[in-house]
Amino acid sequence: MAQISLTLPDGNARSFDAGVTPAEVAESISKSLSKKAISATVDGAHWDLQWPIERDAQIAIHTMDDDAQAYELIRHDLAHIMARAVQEIWPDVKVTIGPVIKDGWYYDFDRQEPFTPEDLGQIEAKMKEIIAARDPVRTEVWERDRAIAHYEANGEPYKVELIDAIPGDEPLRMYWHGEWQDLCRGPHLQHTGQVQPDAFKLMSVAGAYWRGDSDRAMLQRIYGVAFKNKKELNAHLTMLEEAAKRDHRRLGREMDLFHMQEEAPGQIFWHPNGWTIYTALQDYMRRQQRAHGYVEVNTPQVVDRKLWEASGHWEKYQEHMFIVEVDEDHAREKAVNALKPMNCPCHVQVYNQGLKSYRDLPIRMAEFGACNRYEPSGALHGIMRVRGFTQDDAHIFCEETEIEAETKKFIEMLAAVYRDLGFESFRVKFSDRPEMRAGTDETWDKAESALRLATEAAGYDFELNPGEGAFYGPKLEFVLTDAIGRDWQCGTLQVDFVLPERLDATYVGADSAKHRPVMLHRAILGSFERFLGILIEDSAGRLPLWLAPRQVVVTTIISDADDYALEVAETLRKAGIRAETDLRNEKINYKVREHSLAKVPLILAVGAREVEERTVSVRRLGDKHQKVQSLDEVVAMLVTESTPPDLR
Repeated sequence: MAQISLTLPDGNARSFDAGVTPAEVAESISKSLSKKAISATVDGAHWDLQWPIERDAQIAIHTMDDDAQAYELIRHDLAHIMARAVQEIWPDVKVTIGPVIKDGWYYDFDRQEPFTPEDLGQIEAKMKEIIAARDPVRTEVWERDRAIAHYEANGEPYKVELIDAIPGDEPLRMYWHGEWQDLCRGPHLQHTGQVQPDAFKLMSVAGAYWRGDSDRAMLQRIYGVAFKNKKELNAHLTMLEEAAKRDHRRLGREMDLFHMQEEAPGQIFWHPNGWTIYTALQDYMRRQQRAHGYVEVNTPQVVDRKLWEASGHWEKYQEHMFIVEVDEDHAREKAVNALKPMNCPCHVQVYNQGLKSYRDLPIRMAEFGACNRYEPSGALHGIMRVRGFTQDDAHIFCEETEIEAETKKFIEMLAAVYRDLGFESFRVKFSDRPEMRAGTDETWDKAESALRLATEAAGYDFELNPGEGAFYGPKLEFVLTDAIGRDWQCGTLQVDFVLPERLDATYVGADSAKHRPVMLHRAILGSFERFLGILIEDSAGRLPLWLAPRQVVVTTIISDADDYALEVAETLRKAGIRAETDLRNEKINYKVREHSLAKVPLILAVGAREVEERTVSVRRLGDKHQKVQSLDEVVAMLVTESTPPDLR
């Protein structure tokens, strides 16, 4: 029999018969590893322990200690176990697909009756029976005709359609979990008992069109989450409960910040409280940009398609653009315009006005640019994912030799802003060239190398995010972690050699010849709307005093204190504090509860004693105790606390 050479992680190579399985390789290493093995990586691909290896390769054996592989297998096996449970309870249900997603999986079913919460409980119970049975998992590769005949005989039309979509050179893998069978690329665990019966939970049911096509059948999608043990599951469920309490849509109602309605999908109606936060944050960012050498511009909302064609957006990004057709002076053809989805082409137009010299560079051009992008209605999510938004957008026009210095300056500015907003650290992702892109491979090589070297020179490590760059250049993505451990990608920095070329941006160099500037696209907050949603959820609505829309409520204990309450509020307002009064004839505890629910940071209560002594009783949000202080002392304290961090 032919021999193959397998190189182990320690670098040693060993000979095996061709067709050896990873399970047999694990057994040859040690009985202990054989018992613990769950899968293998063969030449970088995740393999089932049962698959034969026919060629020389590098191999690593995985156990439950290898999180990435363990979670993938656990969640994928549970998707199959759930589908098996559903068909054992309701044999007439048709199965489709069940992929692994973040923290769990989903599976789509064709069932006439809708699944109910009680059904989910029944499915969970059946899944635990299947796990307890420890049924073996096995796999075979079938010929296409045989697989199609099998599914046609079993009345599974969706599986037949899936087979038709699989490339002809790709093997058709058939998996059995006990007697239940599914078409799947794998890999999988070796028996159903390898997942923990108390470490998963079915979460919800949603509608989903088959193949994402609204003209096709509406299916029912059951979502589940799974982990390696009960402790991890409970921690995840606790995080979800906390996330529900912090949901910016819920807090937006309680704090009266904004609303959204069906007549303007993906657009935000900001209320006075919400707009106060918005403008306070925008004022802060404007001061930061001025301090770091940016000039501010403002560019049109509606631009002729000619500019979008020249920039490349019409070809690469049109599906996300809102198109506007107008009848210009009854012309034979209507003029075609688009609402701008981004600001960069317009900034190049500003740059191109007048001759630029190398002495003028770098030019740091900023705009709070209102953009509109088409997002599918199903993807919209409060103010986090919208169609109309404003970016703290800027573009740095510089020489190639200045990329490193400008990258370092930008990251230093970004880090300072994040600290001021309560985020002490961040992660950096490096996103390289996507499949759909503009520019030559040579240009991309140069751009990626420049950005990589600049990031390293700035002292930051990064993780690779393959294929996620913009169509005109690679980018850095800056990821924040909030108070309950969720990651949010916010800031970006992109190196662009393409757009200056396409839009004919030039400068006169020291050699008196014309050169192309490099264009650095950068944002710190990204979308104001999304960042505000993140801030609201991170703080659970308890915003720092300088951002809080309602900073102080002065409320009365008795009606005889009304005049003094009005005087206190007016004194605070003159000192620059956002103060209001509550003179209603209600019990003080009722007022405190109401304003606490609305996340007012400070409640100043005044009664007969406070009137006589010219004091106030200060109660901070979340604090059950109150402190009596003089009015002058409170004013001085609040002036300090409400000063934005960059002005302190």
